[in-house]
Amino acid sequence: MSYPSIEWFLFQAWSKMRFNLFTAATIFAASTHVSAQFQESCNSLASRLSIPNATISSTTFVAAGTTLTFPNADPTCGTQPQLVSADICRVMLTVATSVRSRTVMEAWLPSNWTGRFLATGNGGIGGCIQFNDMDYGASLGFATTGSDNGHSGQNGTLFLNNIDVVDDFVFRALLTSAQVGKQITRDFFGKAQTKSYYFGCSTGGRQGWKMAQDFPDEFDGIVAGAPAFAFTGLQAWAGMFFPLIKNAGPNFPPQSLWPVVDAGILSQCDGLDGAVDGIIEEPSRCHFNPEALRCAPGQTSACLTRQQVDTVRAVFSSVFAKGTFIYPALEFGPGLLGQIFQIYGGPTQFLFADNWFRFAVFNDPAFNSTMLTPDEILFAQKQNVGGINTFSGDISKFKNRGSKILHYHGQVDQLISSLNSNRYYELVSETMKMSPAALDEFYRFFRISGMQHCAGGPGATFIGNMESAVASLDPNQNVLTAMVRWVEQGVAPDTILGTAFVNQTKALGVNFQRAHCRFPFHNVFAGRGSVKDAANWKCIL
Repeated sequence: MSYPSIEWFLFQAWSKMRFNLFTAATIFAASTHVSAQFQESCNSLASRLSIPNATISSTTFVAAGTTLTFPNADPTCGTQPQLVSADICRVMLTVATSVRSRTVMEAWLPSNWTGRFLATGNGGIGGCIQFNDMDYGASLGFATTGSDNGHSGQNGTLFLNNIDVVDDFVFRALLTSAQVGKQITRDFFGKAQTKSYYFGCSTGGRQGWKMAQDFPDEFDGIVAGAPAFAFTGLQAWAGMFFPLIKNAGPNFPPQSLWPVVDAGILSQCDGLDGAVDGIIEEPSRCHFNPEALRCAPGQTSACLTRQQVDTVRAVFSSVFAKGTFIYPALEFGPGLLGQIFQIYGGPTQFLFADNWFRFAVFNDPAFNSTMLTPDEILFAQKQNVGGINTFSGDISKFKNRGSKILHYHGQVDQLISSLNSNRYYELVSETMKMSPAALDEFYRFFRISGMQHCAGGPGATFIGNMESAVASLDPNQNVLTAMVRWVEQGVAPDTILGTAFVNQTKALGVNFQRAHCRFPFHNVFAGRGSVKDAANWKCIL
């Protein structure tokens, strides 16, 4: 694993100095010697903690600059060594959530604590602590927690005939780790947090929305990205690709034709925002017609057969079961056809949906999830095991508490349709009978053009939504610090200024920036100057 350069650390230090919400202690803690009292208090913390149903594994001081390894992490998590950015007290423990379930969690308590608490979420099928998110939070002075979401590894085998493990995955492990984490924070520092935040993407995005919908008192601010809500529908949508690819055979465009499809999408849709730059600002306005790529009589290259056109159309289609809408279509964007084939082209790549249907929905390890029937999809949708769908439009209790939520979604997300986030925003508006201007008081949704699933892609995707995607700590450019400013100073983000580095490498310098608009506004190029200058774009309805 490669680590950031000295220049990168200098860049981060400069960014931190620009962010006036965090104290000087936060900024410079990594460069000062932590007190002996902090170390001693940490090492003896286990003897002072009294947490019901918990087993404390260790409480250990970890100095900034230490590289932690995680030998006990499940191999399916792919957990990498983590460079620790701040002096922390690391607390490791297991909490029983029922007589037949538990969650493994950690709390990282920084010496430069700002009084803030941050809970972090999970990804995929949800059995892996996101240590990079924990380090990100601790480096900014948050007392930070993370958990394995109630089971170990990226598989759902423990869901089998055990609703308690399912409940942990759906909501309880996060709720438990947050509540326990707040107690640990209070016991260690001698006072409760001043504000409580949540931060996650994908499964973590769904977890954040679950808290807002069903446990509105837990967090003052939630940052929820690319959420996997409407979860059962999402799994049915994911489940359609493997049989589609398998049945299409040669009628699925081969890799040599993927650039043809990409060029066709851009030809029809790239200029809708006023700039031909390889990025579609608002894919929901794109009505790509793959028929335009069909081979003319006598044409044998750089075109699609009629059957291949039909396959492309099917890839970008919504899911229905017996006329009932289940999940929205993949939005049009370059690269998505090839990614769908690479992600779902083999049975082992169908893991998350397969595990959910076999072990949680049908409780049958022999269930064939590679060819879901409409009746099976409708059964799963109605069952909504554990309340997994997380698709309630009523978040009035969260609003009335004064809490805030920042929702973002990449517009070339290859794993979760970004249209589903548009759909949810409109559900909230309709359910609560609130206009976008009224929703702006507590709920803002940002569509990140050119962003793939949670990160990456050709757009200005460095928005501070993870440790590796920080261009600046300025709240105008960072979703986490923007949330802190919104909660604590009442300044809501109108746009999120994203950065694209040359080859996505900070050391190579900035390629361009773009201010991502809050929904339902969308970005258009003003028609003058460079498309790389964010000032030459504007948000319009």
